[in-house]
Amino acid sequence: MARTSAVEIIEGLNAGALKTDIPVIAVGDTVNVHTRIVEGDKERIQVFQGVVLARTGRGVTSMITVRRIVEDMGVERIFPLHSPRIAKYEVLRKADARRAKLYFLRDRVGKSRRLRDKRRGLEKAVADTATAKA
Repeated sequence: MARTSAVEIIEGLNAGALKTDIPVIAVGDTVNVHTRIVEGDKERIQVFQGVVLARTGRGVTSMITVRRIVEDMGVERIFPLHSPRIAKYEVLRKADARRAKLYFLRDRVGKSRRLRDKRRGLEKAVADTATAKA
């Protein structure tokens, strides 16, 4: 009879709470997080759009830190990925992040705050192939 460790038992219990419709979210991506907000007896969905600064945890405890700028002030929120309060995630833009945590963006102002797009060479590559075919 094989012995199961406590970690395996806990992961087995948490497996039912994992969401399956989460897109691939990497650090540096610009995402829309649709959060369910309950006000009295009404429920509405609020969208929080920002850049993913960090990913922490694993399994049911995994979380992302999302930062956005509101009236020249940075606002960060930490969202549990598998929370039932989150309606959905949308990845709007993928960025070329060379670090695991982008906390240095907190000190940046203006254009230096922007991240390079992962598809930055795509337009040039398409133009080169079009001229090569002609």
